Amino acid sequence: MTKQDLVNEVAKTGMTKKQAAMAVNAILDSVKEGLAAGDRVSLVGLGSFSVKERAAREGRNPRTGKPLKISAKKVPVFKPGKALRESV
Repeated sequence: MTKQDLVNEVAKTGMTKKQAAMAVNAILDSVKEGLAAGDRVSLVGLGSFSVKERAAREGRNPRTGKPLKISAKKVPVFKPGKALRESV
């Protein structure tokens, strides 16, 4: 399902497609802002989004085989809720 498919599904509730697109974008922007602030975003029935920190590590260049350092970074993580796991 693409973002446009999601907008079309939301529009079936009686909204115009423009209103549905604004609603979907507002939700996604709120999730992004929450994660950027380091908060956990929990959507009951769907799951929760959080930020996890990956430690620095050593990797290898697949072409040359030379070792290289991969720096530490923060990555978004999604953990599905019970209802979502059971429906799939």
